[in-house]
Amino acid sequence: MVEVKFHDIGEGMTEGEVVSYLVKVGDTVKVDQPLVEMQTDKMVAEIPSPANGTVKQINFEEGTTITIGSVLLEIDDGKEEVMESSSEPEVAAVLAPEKKAQEETQLTKRPPKRIIAAPHTRRIAREHDVDIEQVIGSGPAGRVTDEDIYQFIRKRGSNGKEQVEVAVETEITRMEEPVITAGDTIPFTGIRKQIALKMTESLSKIPHVTHFDEVDLTNIIDFRQELKDSGENISVVAFFLKALTITLQEFPLFNASLDEEHNVIRLLREYHIGLATNTEKGLLVPVLRDANKKSIKELHDEMKELTKKAQEQKLTAGEMKGGTFTVSNVGPLGGMAATPIINYPQTSIIAFHKTKKMPVVMENDEIAVRSIMTMSLSFDHRIIDGADSVLFTNRFIELIEQPKKLLLYLH
Repeated sequence: MVEVKFHDIGEGMTEGEVVSYLVKVGDTVKVDQPLVEMQTDKMVAEIPSPANGTVKQINFEEGTTITIGSVLLEIDDGKEEVMESSSEPEVAAVLAPEKKAQEETQLTKRPPKRIIAAPHTRRIAREHDVDIEQVIGSGPAGRVTDEDIYQFIRKRGSNGKEQVEVAVETEITRMEEPVITAGDTIPFTGIRKQIALKMTESLSKIPHVTHFDEVDLTNIIDFRQELKDSGENISVVAFFLKALTITLQEFPLFNASLDEEHNVIRLLREYHIGLATNTEKGLLVPVLRDANKKSIKELHDEMKELTKKAQEQKLTAGEMKGGTFTVSNVGPLGGMAATPIINYPQTSIIAFHKTKKMPVVMENDEIAVRSIMTMSLSFDHRIIDGADSVLFTNRFIELIEQPKKLLLYLH
């Protein structure tokens, strides 16, 4: 009998919620077949089968919150029965020729292929009726990626039709979601509960201070339009990310962590930018890794990909951990300013707010209409002083207001 346990599939998680079972008692399952969907603190993840066999027992109902190490279900892989039968000498002797023949047959069969793939990659394969064992993985150690699945579909010649069907199905699902009205209750579980725990931990441990400032986006908007006219459509936020990585390298306290146990401030060599993303399930923060090594276009492309995955609940655990600094772009939603909460154990977070056209007095005392954005920088006042925050934002503003300076830092 094989026990299928709920293992740690996220960063620092201790519990998860059983969303739905993909099998029932009596079903025959294969190695790597998805058995159950679990809602962790950051994503919905599938638990695959560790063995071939038959589902004998399901231990928890859907909607139950369980802790790490709990046995979700049990699979009968047939090994216990073989051992019991071999304990009877006479029966074993009678069955010996038949058993030997079965073993010879087993040797001629191809063993189940062990496929390395993320849960959401397996889901894409199932939704498009793809046998993932037939897909050649291009990732490390032969890992099958999303693009491998899509490439397989394109070669099969039916990608267009299937994508339309999936898109229509998703839209219908959204339309059928119940409307929340006064008097209803909303489960305080899953992502929403984990957001609350993280925010409480951050505010209880870090003395937050928030510095507000304004930045003139007129030049960078014009520069972006020039690129767009030449065929390159780059988001303004991609320029923000490039300017931030430059500024973080010059002001390392904002890309650090406080190790209270050893009484040291660790200045981090990595520049992994967390992208606070609003989704239907709540706030998710995918991490754009090694941002300092990427061009503005690479930052744009990867940011779009991670944001899309977050909104579709397809992020992996590895895409949500290791952030060293966090960015929140709430400007498209409106609002003048806010005091963002630091993503502990990071030391700072920046939020970009609404941009609006305003009359501005220029250096020659002339008044011009400019595009002005407000922003707020929250920082850990134990290790960062107010003067540092002003210098930090001044440097960021300089790079944004003179965007062609960014060309000096291309990779």
